[in-house]
Amino acid sequence: MNPRPELSVVIPAFNEEARLPRSLTRIRDYLLRAHPASEIIVVDDGSTDHTADAVRSLQKETPGLQLLVNEQNRGKGYSVRKGILAARGEVTLFTDADLSAPIEEAEKLLAALRSADVAIGSRALDRRLIQVHESRSRELAGILFNLMVRLATGLPFKDTQCGFKAFRTDRARMVFEQQTIEGFGFDPEILFLAKHHGLRTVEVPVVWAHDPRTKVHMTRDSLQMFAALWQVCWNALRRCYPRRPQ
Repeated sequence: MNPRPELSVVIPAFNEEARLPRSLTRIRDYLLRAHPASEIIVVDDGSTDHTADAVRSLQKETPGLQLLVNEQNRGKGYSVRKGILAARGEVTLFTDADLSAPIEEAEKLLAALRSADVAIGSRALDRRLIQVHESRSRELAGILFNLMVRLATGLPFKDTQCGFKAFRTDRARMVFEQQTIEGFGFDPEILFLAKHHGLRTVEVPVVWAHDPRTKVHMTRDSLQMFAALWQVCWNALRRCYPRRPQ
């Protein structure tokens, strides 16, 4: 077996043939420069375009690039979970395919993991770092959702939904083994589980730019996220999340 990578980068992708080649090239170049002992895992979430072919076309020139394919569309949460459970790196980071947070911002999360188990990118801690804003209605919806997350779960974070998070892989594996939410609302669940298992999580401000081609549908996915938050609370009430063995 090959030596364990220092870093695994997981990218959930659904119909990303247009954006993914550029993003993978940028990630590859960053890793070769900063973290050569790394792997990249793309999880194709049942795409109906040529996302998988786009990944395969880059595998020969991209060391450690792997492709996992869902037979049907299962959701971002399912795909992130699948990628992280397959990761071999000492640290695993997941990022959105559009690189709204530049991959170079990973250095901030990796630095935070020197004293933490989980590091999450945040748009809310320093909004001066936002280069391209969402619409006002999207930003307000995000603020409301995060307020509801704090009230419902006791989590202290101002931005749970930024698609840029890093984990000490072995410490966080149980989080993803117990994850149940498969759609866009999975982030509060994994952060709740991290707290539940005594993992130290820190929120880190990152540079971020909204991509207007986002796959998040304002109404449909907002409703799913609120439903997912309710499910997390219900799961906790029914003690569906066993604690990590001591």
